[in-house]
Amino acid sequence: MFELVEPIATVTFSAVPNEAFLALGMRNYWDGYFAGRAAPLGLAPAGVVHAVFYNFADGEVARHIPWVWGKTTPQEAIIVRERASAATLRQVIGDLADSPGLVRVAHLATRAAVSAPIEGRVLYAALRGLDVPEEPVARLWHAATLLREHRGDGHNAALVAHGIGGTEAHVLLALSLGMRPEEFGRVHHLPVAQLTAVVDGLRGRGLVDARGGFTDAGRDIKDRIEALTDELAAPAYGVLSPDELDELAAGLEPIAAAARAIDD
Repeated sequence: MFELVEPIATVTFSAVPNEAFLALGMRNYWDGYFAGRAAPLGLAPAGVVHAVFYNFADGEVARHIPWVWGKTTPQEAIIVRERASAATLRQVIGDLADSPGLVRVAHLATRAAVSAPIEGRVLYAALRGLDVPEEPVARLWHAATLLREHRGDGHNAALVAHGIGGTEAHVLLALSLGMRPEEFGRVHHLPVAQLTAVVDGLRGRGLVDARGGFTDAGRDIKDRIEALTDELAAPAYGVLSPDELDELAAGLEPIAAAARAIDD
């Protein structure tokens, strides 16, 4: 379900939503990213947004929050994000947007998306407070975003439970992909000394070996975090019967495939 939901939700990080936020006066992509994604939290200070988003390096959130709220409001950002994301999704899925099947998929996805527990899920709970769109494409994007952030909140909990910080999580992901941290998109801009210190810390905990690869202990902790993330995401789908879950997965497949093409 993660592989099917993620491409649909993340159309919000593509060109059309970015342009919509630039039109509001944002300086760059990341202004729009933080304005759109943090908007359901209201005028939360940078420290709170940093805690909820978890995996940005210290100081990165503060470069955008609260500056963006001098150009727009959380309420306006929510509207702009939804409209631009739905327009993008409609464009990339073509004729599927007006099919009866999409209405059914949006209905099933929404049932799952509004059924999950909110305890400890700060960003998911904030999104649950928003109105569910009536238009089917917008409704599907909204449902996918709810499911994504519900899983993301659980992933953060899994990282915390295993003592992995946000920057450490990105470094470990880079290493798992066979990349040096300074080559990895989310952290490549950080000073080399800072990334070296993170790797040294992971090495000191026995998670990374002398060559910068995973030790058995590092691989084990990564696997346990991923398994716990899946386990914590599962309750969102408990409201659906096995047949409905199969129907949802089958209906999402062509939509997700089309959405993935944005990155191709």
